[in-house]
Amino acid sequence: MQAQGIALVTGASRGIGRALALELARRGFEVVATMRRPADGASLASEAAREGRALRVAPLDVTRPETLALPDGLRVLVNNAGLEGTQLPVEHAPIAQWRELFETNVFGVLEVTRRAIPKLRAAGGGVVCNLGSASVLVPMPFFAAYRASKAAASALGESLRTELAPFGIRLLEILPGAIDTDMLRRSDHVPEAAGFEGYRAMAERVDQARRSTAGVATPVARAAAAIADAILDDGAPLRVAPDPMGAGLLAAWRGQDDEAAMRPLLALFTGSPKR
Repeated sequence: MQAQGIALVTGASRGIGRALALELARRGFEVVATMRRPADGASLASEAAREGRALRVAPLDVTRPETLALPDGLRVLVNNAGLEGTQLPVEHAPIAQWRELFETNVFGVLEVTRRAIPKLRAAGGGVVCNLGSASVLVPMPFFAAYRASKAAASALGESLRTELAPFGIRLLEILPGAIDTDMLRRSDHVPEAAGFEGYRAMAERVDQARRSTAGVATPVARAAAAIADAILDDGAPLRVAPDPMGAGLLAAWRGQDDEAAMRPLLALFTGSPKR
C-alpha cells in the first residue's frame, strides 16, 4: 500500500506504540497517536513537530467506548494498547486480573476494530495491525492470563483476515520477542509466583531464562521500522516478527509440530529431562 491517509495507533504514549507512531509519520502517514492521558504524549508531539511530521495526539481509552471517535480517511489501525499483569500461577491468579487483561487485550481490540472497519472500507481498504506477543508460541508458566488474552486476539485476527479480504483490508499480527521497552524492563524480576508453595524453583528458572536474553533485546526503533515495513508490504504474511527472537520462535513454530516445539521449553522451565 501507499503511505498516505490516516494511521491511528492505540497505546502510543511509550514503547512500541510511540516508536511506531513516529515511524509511520516519517513514512508519510498522517498519524493519530492515541492514549488514555494525552499529556503523556507531549514529548511525542514535540518530536514529530521538530521533524515536520504530520502527527497529533488524541485521547482514547480502549475500555471506554465513549472515547472511541475514529477519523474519516483511516487507512491503518494499529491495536497496540495492552496490559501484561502480574506473573502468577493459574490457581492463585485472581479472576479479576483475567478480566482486566481481557478487557483491554481482547475486548478493547475488538471494540476499536469493529468501529474502524467501516472507516477502512470507506477509504478503499487498508490494514489492521494487531500487536500480539511471541509468548503465545511458548508454554510460558505464570503468563497464562496474558498469553490467553493474546491468543484470543490472534483467533479474532484470523477470522477477520477472511471476513475483510473482499474489502481490501489486510490483517497483520505482530509477534515481538524481546524489544527494549519499559514493559520488558518492568518484567526483569523473579515472577510473583515464587511466593507460592511449590512454584519457587520454576519461577527462578523463568527469571534465569529471561535474563539470558536481556542482552539481545532489539532497539524499539528498529522493531518499529520492521512493523512499518510489514504494514506497507501487501504481500506480508498474517504473522510477522519484528526482531530476531520473535522470528526464531515463529520459524520454529511454523517448522515443527506443537509437541516437538514445546518439549525443550517444558524441559527448560520444569528442570526435567527432555522427553
